[in-house]
Amino acid sequence: MKFTEEHEWLLEEGELIVVGITEHAAEQLGDVVFVELPEAGSAVSKDDEIVVIESVKAASDILAPLDGEIVEVNEALADNPGLVNEDAQGEAWFFKIKPSDTGPMADYMDEAAYKDFIA
Repeated sequence: MKFTEEHEWLLEEGELIVVGITEHAAEQLGDVVFVELPEAGSAVSKDDEIVVIESVKAASDILAPLDGEIVEVNEALADNPGLVNEDAQGEAWFFKIKPSDTGPMADYMDEAAYKDFIA
C-alpha cells in the first residue's frame, strides 16, 4: 500500500490501483454524510478533483493520484457514506483506476513514511 500527502491510500490490484482515504483523514473529517464519486469509464489526469466528500465538519475534494481511466466505483458509498468512518482503509475504497503509467507510484510514501508524515 502507498500513501499520498493528501491522505489517500493506493493499493495495486493486478493492473488496477484501488484508491481511498486513510483512517487519519476519516478521523479528521468526522462523520461522513455524502460521497460523490466519478463516473466509471471517465478519463482522469493526476491532480484532477474527482471525488467530493462531505462530513459534518467540512467538504473535501479527493484528487486523482495518477493519470488513467476510472474502471469501477464503490457504489456502496452512495447508500452508506458512513462506511468511510467505519472502514476507511478497507470496504470504503472510492474507485479503481487503470493507470496509463504506474511510474508515479514510486513517488508515494510507504506506510512507515506516512506514519512519520502524520506524526
